[in-house]
Amino acid sequence: MKVIVDTPIWSYALRSKNAGYKLHIQALEALISDQRVIMLGPVKQELLSGYSDKPRFNKLNHKLSYFENTPIVDDDYVQAAMFSNTCRSRGVQGSHIDFLICAVAFRLKSEIFTTDKDFSYYTKHIPIQMFEIK
Repeated sequence: MKVIVDTPIWSYALRSKNAGYKLHIQALEALISDQRVIMLGPVKQELLSGYSDKPRFNKLNHKLSYFENTPIVDDDYVQAAMFSNTCRSRGVQGSHIDFLICAVAFRLKSEIFTTDKDFSYYTKHIPIQMFEIK
């Protein structure tokens, strides 16, 4: 099964020296090795937005170009809005990007790999699957 890798996981791999993220980084490396990573444009944008130094930006952009940008289709935006409305009606708030990630994962029948705790609330109300480190 393919996996949408959210920004926090990429950030750990690219920037963190914290040993507490070792398992997350190893899981990402395994997903990359198995060619199971799904890259979304908004995630790529978030990652690149963290680099104001032009040479570092270009280097990261080059590395990320190895991952095909999975298209977001019009129906994903509608599904994201429906997911947002469902969660909000049950007292759960979330970002537009989070729900867009959920919508694409739902359409592609893929899992989401993140440490963003908000997703644990979404799973109680919408049909998404989270990637678990094994």
